[in-house]
Amino acid sequence: MEKDFIQLINTNRGLIYKVCNLYCQVDDDKKDLFQEIVLQLWTSYPKFRNESLSTTWLYRVALNTAISNFRKESRKPERSTISVTELQIPDMNLHQSENDDSGLLQKAIEKLSEIDKAIIMLYLEDKSYDEIAEIIGITHSNVGVRINRIKIKLEKLIKSNGI
Repeated sequence: MEKDFIQLINTNRGLIYKVCNLYCQVDDDKKDLFQEIVLQLWTSYPKFRNESLSTTWLYRVALNTAISNFRKESRKPERSTISVTELQIPDMNLHQSENDDSGLLQKAIEKLSEIDKAIIMLYLEDKSYDEIAEIIGITHSNVGVRINRIKIKLEKLIKSNGI
């Protein structure tokens, strides 16, 4: 069982990283969330009955863990970080300009609610409406409605440059 679990995690490591990147901005927080997701996957692995795709199960556990973690973190006092300019350290991401379409989309997605972030991430991963519905726990038709509303929100955010 342990070998199967390790292989499953290694095969789907990118999926877990995507969830971590979506819900955390700081590298240390991403690492902590990754560990928490793997722990939750390990805890629930014996209960996984292969009734759905393993990726569907992984997404569901990862997103639920990330959202729960986000809620816990939002109740804690806000941490302040020292900016790169304050430390006078050069920005290593200079190659990605503010006008980069993927950068604008990422900034717009960061403004969405936690559930909307999860839905749009799955949509951008080319998951079917049925898979998204199963992972998030909503109906197939609700997925379509929410995706259309999210697209409208993202379009407004990007056009208004209020990101």
